[in-house]
Amino acid sequence: MQIVWIRHIKSDIYGRSVYNRTPSAQAATPDEQAVLAPVNAMFDGMAKRDAAAIKEPLLPGDTMVLMRDGKPTQMTFEAFADRVGKPGTSQIAERIHDPLVRIDNDLAVVWAPFEFLVNGKVDHCGTDLFNLIRQDGKWLIASVADTGRKDCAGK
Repeated sequence: MQIVWIRHIKSDIYGRSVYNRTPSAQAATPDEQAVLAPVNAMFDGMAKRDAAAIKEPLLPGDTMVLMRDGKPTQMTFEAFADRVGKPGTSQIAERIHDPLVRIDNDLAVVWAPFEFLVNGKVDHCGTDLFNLIRQDGKWLIASVADTGRKDCAGK
């Protein structure tokens, strides 16, 4: 299971905002957990290099935009899953933290910083943006956009 962190904003006795980071598996509301589930399922499929598992939480036919060096690269979810789902010798993993989750009825958005690891080392980092829809009671990722850069603190 992918652990993500939820930032809870609380006020101290003087009315100042205080941030409390806690694991989402324990602290996220049930609605937030439901929205984050397809994101974590996609990451799990990526780590297994399993194209079918990557595609499972995605709305068929939709696209993603990857921003690299100020240039957008667009691809379908199917092309992304087929590319990442190819067998390989390196271990890959994507981790998000401090996700901002917003939900309105059957529409949700997740905005979160991420790190992408290759063989346990940070390869690149940035921000992920997921738009999700709820169809027949199930959350699906409808689109993804991310930034990617190499100047990561964990490198």
